[in-house]
Amino acid sequence: MKQLCLIALFLCLTRGLVPAQNAVKLPVQEQKEKEKKAAGKVEEKVAQQANLEIRGNRSFEDKELRAQLKEQLATIEQYGLTSARADDAAFFLELFYKKHGYAKVDVSYTIVSGNRFRLDVVEGPLVHLGKVEFIGNLQLPPDKLFDYAVAPTRTRYSKATVLLPFVPGDVAEGADLVLRYYVSEGFIEAVVEPPTYRYVQPDLVAAQIFIHEGQKYFFGNLNFVGPTIYGAEALRGQMLDLLRLPYTEARLADIPRRLQSYYKTRGYFAVKVDAVGDPNLAIKARVPVRVTIEPGPVYYFDGVTVKGTRQLRPTYLVNRFKNLRGRPYSPEVLDKKFRQLMRTSLFNILKINPTPVNGNQLRLDINLEEAKPQEFGFSIGYGSYEGAIVGASYANRDLFGYGRPVTTSIEYTQRSYKADVLFEDPYFYNTGFGLQVRLSALTFDYDGYSKFELGGRVTLSRQITDKYSIGLVLSGRHVEITDATIDDRLLGETNYFISSVGFTQTLDLRKNPLVAPRGFVFDNTVDLATSAIGSDIDLLRATGRMSYYLSFTPDQPQLTGEDLEKSRLQKWFERSLLAFGARAGVVYPLDTAGTSAALAIPIDERFFTGGSTTVRSFSERDLGPHDDKGNPIGGEYYTVLNVEYTFPIYGELLGAVFVDAGNLLPDARSPGLNDLRYGIGVGLRYNLPIGPVRLDYGVNPSPRGDEAFGAFHFSFGFAF
Repeated sequence: MKQLCLIALFLCLTRGLVPAQNAVKLPVQEQKEKEKKAAGKVEEKVAQQANLEIRGNRSFEDKELRAQLKEQLATIEQYGLTSARADDAAFFLELFYKKHGYAKVDVSYTIVSGNRFRLDVVEGPLVHLGKVEFIGNLQLPPDKLFDYAVAPTRTRYSKATVLLPFVPGDVAEGADLVLRYYVSEGFIEAVVEPPTYRYVQPDLVAAQIFIHEGQKYFFGNLNFVGPTIYGAEALRGQMLDLLRLPYTEARLADIPRRLQSYYKTRGYFAVKVDAVGDPNLAIKARVPVRVTIEPGPVYYFDGVTVKGTRQLRPTYLVNRFKNLRGRPYSPEVLDKKFRQLMRTSLFNILKINPTPVNGNQLRLDINLEEAKPQEFGFSIGYGSYEGAIVGASYANRDLFGYGRPVTTSIEYTQRSYKADVLFEDPYFYNTGFGLQVRLSALTFDYDGYSKFELGGRVTLSRQITDKYSIGLVLSGRHVEITDATIDDRLLGETNYFISSVGFTQTLDLRKNPLVAPRGFVFDNTVDLATSAIGSDIDLLRATGRMSYYLSFTPDQPQLTGEDLEKSRLQKWFERSLLAFGARAGVVYPLDTAGTSAALAIPIDERFFTGGSTTVRSFSERDLGPHDDKGNPIGGEYYTVLNVEYTFPIYGELLGAVFVDAGNLLPDARSPGLNDLRYGIGVGLRYNLPIGPVRLDYGVNPSPRGDEAFGAFHFSFGFAF
């Protein structure tokens, strides 16, 4: 079961990932942010203690007004009080009031003594913005124009606020947004005049905005000049969605960007594209566009230069790009290589600059700053099954300068002790294979028995495509049941060595699997334990998992003003997620050694279900066969089916409703969906950068005599 770390104290000598080629030095950035926050706290303290009297303020507390003047008061504290600095304070306080709708506010200052001054506030009425009338709008609806006009003010208030405060600067900014909206709709000659105002009542203002719409333009014929290489229709196909939209200068500028990307992905590193449109030549409001293309030659990757290494050997980077030599230039391939390297956490800064050499060759000049490779970590947490959790870890991500990480960890829970060493070679002998070697020791107290386990696991994996990977697994474990209240006849072997060879495959089509998954994932494992490779136990084990995550968030963020037109319900719905999951597993004895098939598998090699990631109406491992004392004894075949809908509550806090179903059968020779048990429940999620914290309660809709009505689960990560 996955644990929840409530407190994690990391004494890190290096930092994480940067997902872009122009990497930023994160420690410096974080230090600047810390310094800015610290300076803000100092200014806040100075402001609250400043030798200042504020009179006449009825709508805002003295503390809030001082906070708004913290920069001015900090300057006075540092450099002394002058008439100019007191006038600045009065000006900014007046600005604060006007921003909140006190259009007639007046703030004056008086220097009382050498270092003391007073601000006198005449607030006046709180003025609201009433009707906004648009004169001259013929083709765009006034309700949308109103949304843009009040958007700068609306961002500070709830949608439930009917009358917004009147802030002239906000309305002027809103008029500019109205103009941008017109331009985005193809009215490139539109003119929106500055707003005019009149007081309908002493505390109510009406505004008028005059609009001269002009002609609405669309894209006309695209005329390509120069060697297109791929033909006009192929190039036009890269812009079909763009050409259906109204004509704007921004969309015109997008044509060269799209075509440059199209050519560069095909090796034309130095391609030049220019697009010119002239509305004066428009025919029936359709603007002809002249696209000039100079593709240049196809460029090919050449060698690599490396600067900035300290401990890391330059050959580590040279080998990463060796297979590109002689291949056509591709920015996508280069970006993929960059991201793979940044995921190693070996670098604070990594820049890859393609430099033309020898005609149409590209040398990759790599400049970097290494991250400190060693990291110590300490964690404290809690899991609803394990109880309290305390752990410590040490990692060296650059062992001997070869970029091969080693991680060691120890962990204590109220049920277990665990020690683990993991060695990784992501580029095994500079091939496309990755190697993992793990050694571990574990004691665990389950319900009904305790065990000691010592073993190792070697995994040789290969990423076949970006989405599909396979692996070969060799493992060996010594397992000893050290204490048990379960009858010996139900335990099976209690002291044995099991060695196995296995195959794994994963097809992961999800986007952002850790935080906001979208799409399909499938994985499958098959393991064979046999005496031919020294195992005391002969068995065949297979598992499979399929999950599909249906996100209602648009694939691409809305970069136009369409977000302003979405209702709160629509925005709420777009943050929700519907997930489906199906899992199954079977373990089959190949040698019963005279015992029944159901007991030929040792208890620790059987499957157990129920809990936070399977059927949540049951406690951990509590679904399925039990002995006469109520201890779970596991089974040889299981099925788990899940459906879960999550929805936003506030910020990163989400709610969830779910339905689970599953079974655990004692005999692998009789698999199926019989004896399904169910769970219906609700939960809370809190999204962290590395995944959600979960609190679930599942209800058993048809509990049997020995089953609980439901179960709570507190855990970390996705349920399935």
